[in-house]
Amino acid sequence: MPEKDQEQLATELGRTVSLLMRHLRAASPHGELTPTQRAVISRIETDGEATIADLARAELVRPQSMRMTVGALEERGVLARRPHPTDGRQVVFSLTEEGHRILTVVREAKHNWLAQAIADRLTPQEQRTLETATELIRRLMPR
Repeated sequence: MPEKDQEQLATELGRTVSLLMRHLRAASPHGELTPTQRAVISRIETDGEATIADLARAELVRPQSMRMTVGALEERGVLARRPHPTDGRQVVFSLTEEGHRILTVVREAKHNWLAQAIADRLTPQEQRTLETATELIRRLMPR
């Protein structure tokens, strides 16, 4: 059972990480993409083409909600559909060149914002401390 100090640290770390994520999203030039849309295109880039059902399960949303998300991305030219290779009742979605371009631009903007903030706001010693903290946070993740 965690002690009170660990509970407080967990709360503060969670708040800080959430705030950092909001700042990273705000740094994106494609602010019109919702967090769910960003998650979908990132997932397809990482895992490959997917059906609506696959994406809904992975993102813990209802298929109806995922249909709307995917539909909006398809309409913008970010995703393309094709028939499922083995199930004629389904379709699979993949990233288009525009989808890859948007992901690259979004990631570069986030990276550039964070790198500049580190350079501008932290001393060299604080940067080394942040490097150590980053490794510690990585160790908290399940393997």
